[in-house]
Amino acid sequence: MEINFNQLAVTDYGSVLGREHFMDYKIKPLWPNMPAIYGPAYTVQLASGDNLMLHAAIYDAPKGSIIVVDGVDDLAAVAGGNVCAVAKERGIKGFIIDGVIRDLGEIIQLQFPVYAKGVFPVPGAKSVYFEPAQPIVCGGVKVKTGDMIVADMEGIAVLPQDNLNAIYEKAFAKADKEAQMGLAKWRDNHQAKIEQALLKAK
Repeated sequence: MEINFNQLAVTDYGSVLGREHFMDYKIKPLWPNMPAIYGPAYTVQLASGDNLMLHAAIYDAPKGSIIVVDGVDDLAAVAGGNVCAVAKERGIKGFIIDGVIRDLGEIIQLQFPVYAKGVFPVPGAKSVYFEPAQPIVCGGVKVKTGDMIVADMEGIAVLPQDNLNAIYEKAFAKADKEAQMGLAKWRDNHQAKIEQALLKAK
């Protein structure tokens, strides 16, 4: 049975994984009430001011994947409305971009999920080749094609593909335990824990 990884919030994964699995908070949803997305990463390396490999990736990435991009910097937009439209048409679930995009109005109309650092009107060049689907660093996190991406308004988690079930089960167990506990019981446990921590810290 396929696991629905965004059945849990990114914060649920944050409760069981270290910060090295979570991207820089500056990479964020670019339109209001954007839905949470999850899916296997398809990684893209770009050069400064160049977007060739992202434009190639919208044709190469498998249906159901999330294109994850190391844009290097924010000197030029790496994608726009038409690129997002083709990606959506081809079944790509969304973009995670360590960089900037343009045509935000068109992207909102498309309702295509894009997490990025912001918008900038000038597009990049198309001249620098990198091997597709190679390991990259995006938002300070190492990402390989096939790693599971879970993204929502709280942030972006990168779950290593070789440990997916164990991570999900651990996060689910903790979230389920807290949900069943109820606020009153949680508060009592929390207060006792904080009192112990205060004594230890003094």
